Amino acid sequence: MPNDWSKEEAEAIVADYFSMLESDLKGLPYSKTQHRRNLQKLLNKRTEGSIEYKYQNISGVLYDLGFLYIPGYKPALNYQKKVLPDIVSERLNKNQKLFVQAEEAVKQIIPVPQVDDILKILISPPRHAIKPNKVREKRPTYRPRPFNYLEREANNQSLGLAGEEFILNYERAVLISKGQESLAAKIEHVSKTRGDGDGFDILSFEVTGKERLIEVKTTKYDINTPFYISRNEVSVSKDRSEQYHLYRLFDFRTEPRLFTLSGALTTTCLLEPDSYVATVA
Repeated sequence: MPNDWSKEEAEAIVADYFSMLESDLKGLPYSKTQHRRNLQKLLNKRTEGSIEYKYQNISGVLYDLGFLYIPGYKPALNYQKKVLPDIVSERLNKNQKLFVQAEEAVKQIIPVPQVDDILKILISPPRHAIKPNKVREKRPTYRPRPFNYLEREANNQSLGLAGEEFILNYERAVLISKGQESLAAKIEHVSKTRGDGDGFDILSFEVTGKERLIEVKTTKYDINTPFYISRNEVSVSKDRSEQYHLYRLFDFRTEPRLFTLSGALTTTCLLEPDSYVATVA
C-alpha cells in the first residue's frame, strides 16, 4: 500500500476538494461519498479512509491560509509541507470566483433562525487531541491574499447579533422551563445595553440566582471552526472564571447547535496568537 502521495495524486484530490468547496459556498447540494468514490478510481490504491484524511489535510492548509474550508472535514494540520500548500495556493490564486463567493459567504446577513425545540440544541463540547495547555508549532505564514475569511466571518456584526439574540431566547427558555420566570425577565443583552467593554455579551442566571456571564461566538460553519477571542474577553474569563461561560453556536444557517465551556478561556481553549500591537522600539 503506498504511503507518500505523489504530486499527481495531490493535484487530483485538491481539484476534487475545490469542486466540493465551490458547491458548498454556492449552497448547492453534493455528495461527499460520491466524490470520494469517483476520486478513488484516479488514485493509486488509496483507501476511503486515506482519502478522507487527505481532505482534512487540505482543510488544514486552507485554515492556515485563512480561507474557508468544507464543513465536516476538520482541519488536520500535519500535512505535507513541501507539496500540498503549493498546490492548494496555486489553485486558490487561479480561482478568482472562489474569493468572491467566500466574501459573499462571510458577509451574508443571517436572520435569527427558528427551531422546533430550542432546549434540544445543546450538545457536549468536542474532544481534541491537543490539550489546552499545549501549543501547536508555529503557524505557517504563507497566504495568497491579505484576508482572513474565518476572521471576517467572526467580525460579521449581523451574524454576531443574530447569535446573541438566539442565545437570549435559549437562556430565557432554560430558566422558564425550570420555573424561574422572574430570573428570565432579568436577563440582559449586555453588548447592546453597555457596549463591548465588559468582556461578555449576555448576563443570565443560574436557578439559584447566581450571575452567569455569557460570551457568544457564532458561526455558520461546523463545530470545529476556530473562533476569535479578544484580550479583554480572556482577561474577564480569568478574573470571573466561576461565572464565565463561552457559548459556541455553530451550523447557524442550517441547524443551530450549541456547546458551552465554563471557566477561564486559558484553561478551556487552545489559544493561538494571531496578531501583535507594535510600537517603535
